[in-house]
Amino acid sequence: MTIVMIVSWLVFGFVVGLLACAIFPGSQSMGFFETAALGIVGSFVGGLIGNLAWRTPLFGWHASGLIGSIVGALVILALVGLAQRRRMA
Repeated sequence: MTIVMIVSWLVFGFVVGLLACAIFPGSQSMGFFETAALGIVGSFVGGLIGNLAWRTPLFGWHASGLIGSIVGALVILALVGLAQRRRMA
């Protein structure tokens, strides 16, 4: 991977993470790298959701577009919120 590709993944992940944090209710205190990681992982979760919705083979994970990435990041935020609530109780 080239440095340009890595930087573009970080920037895209950061933008997606920011948008997901803005949409998701509540306060998420994450730094740059956590927000970027949320967006990058959300992109792959969005791709997985897209594969399940359109019944394509699940042999490989792939990244999704902007909307799918935001949906995937929202799913990740919801799961993390549930896990934190259970840990607090």
